[in-house]
Amino acid sequence: MLKTTGRAAVVLPDNVLFEGGAGETVRRKLMESCDLHTILRLPTGIFYAQGVKANVLFFDNRPAGKDVATKEVWYYDYRTNIHHTLKRKPLRLEDLREFIDSYHPANRHKRKETWDAEKNPEGRWRRYAYEELAARDKTSLDVFWLKDDSLADLDNLPEPEDLAEEIIENIEAGLASFRAVAGQLQRTN
Repeated sequence: MLKTTGRAAVVLPDNVLFEGGAGETVRRKLMESCDLHTILRLPTGIFYAQGVKANVLFFDNRPAGKDVATKEVWYYDYRTNIHHTLKRKPLRLEDLREFIDSYHPANRHKRKETWDAEKNPEGRWRRYAYEELAARDKTSLDVFWLKDDSLADLDNLPEPEDLAEEIIENIEAGLASFRAVAGQLQRTN
């Protein structure tokens, strides 16, 4: 619940951007009643357990009206070809400097895309019109445009130490989840 002039940033796992049913209804309603202006796509393990990708949705509430509040959504892909680990390479403020500059907090209406199909296909900052997003299957906000180099270039894999740490983090997260489930089962029996 936001005041009429309220602003919010909400961290959500990836599946919230594309699941059907109630998820689709919530996404459609959010874009209709609020100005969903920005989505920051983050790599795995930043806010949730290793293996779970997160997004930060930025939106402003609007007074009720007949027009759709969201006109366009700006995406910053800080996920594709980005690798962080909790211990060896944690996310730091300076890692998000390009996003902050692109977001243009002083006046977000002066934003400029860094992505261009011909001039800069690797640009991480791109906008989509509301009509494009609303027309997608299930009103999916799970949009990506950058080529994942790890799928095509096996010579540029992360360092072995980083891979090993990521595997350990995945196993530890899975073990913690399993312990939580086992604890719930013990309490119910």
